[in-house]
Amino acid sequence: MFVFGIHVKQFLRPRSKRGLHAPDRIDFRSTTRSQHPVSKLKSASRYSQIRPLFIAVVALVLLSVIATACSSDDSELLEFDPESSVIASIAFSSPAFDDGDSIPVEYTCDGEDQSPPLRWSDVPDGARALAIIVDDPDAPGSIFRHWSVYNIPSGTRSLKTAQPTTVALENSTRQGPNEFGRTGYGGPCPPEGEEHEYVFFIYALTEQLDIEDGAGPKQVSEAIRGKVIGIGSFSGMYARR
Repeated sequence: MFVFGIHVKQFLRPRSKRGLHAPDRIDFRSTTRSQHPVSKLKSASRYSQIRPLFIAVVALVLLSVIATACSSDDSELLEFDPESSVIASIAFSSPAFDDGDSIPVEYTCDGEDQSPPLRWSDVPDGARALAIIVDDPDAPGSIFRHWSVYNIPSGTRSLKTAQPTTVALENSTRQGPNEFGRTGYGGPCPPEGEEHEYVFFIYALTEQLDIEDGAGPKQVSEAIRGKVIGIGSFSGMYARR
């Protein structure tokens, strides 16, 4: 799958532990056309200079990529028209494993298949809700959704391990179905012999998502678009032996 002519998956490789993180602050309103990252992609040497800005752009358009992945051809390019002018960086991680490392078996289909503990900080002022999404960009055919959690109160700074597999969690928090067809978290379960990457995203939103309980991955992704004022991410690897 391509964004701006660049394959999305090359930015989702944690083996170098770079993850998919937005820089501290980006003001797209002050970016002229000649300064826009898209105009610099043709030069490999200049590309390295604008890599942090480009990664933030990729994080924003991933929501639309997820919503259209099933019907998009690999040769199709997606245009980016920023709906939010300033994006903050959220520090996001799990105490269970480091960014880019192997995901412990208890958080996969080969173990207890329970959600890992999560923690975050640096949520921007103005956030009214948070959303967490876990995707597998290495899944055959299209990005595979493993978890959607949304309407998390903006003052929350962590989620405990083994969240219930129910639509309603504490406070206003809701969970949508994963693409295994079950509500809540569905752990890594790649084909035997394949190592896949699992990317954990957190989004700070200007408002809660007004969607019905049980909304699917596409509906959650579409509801998030246009409300993002902060992004954080990390990733883990898993292969069935």
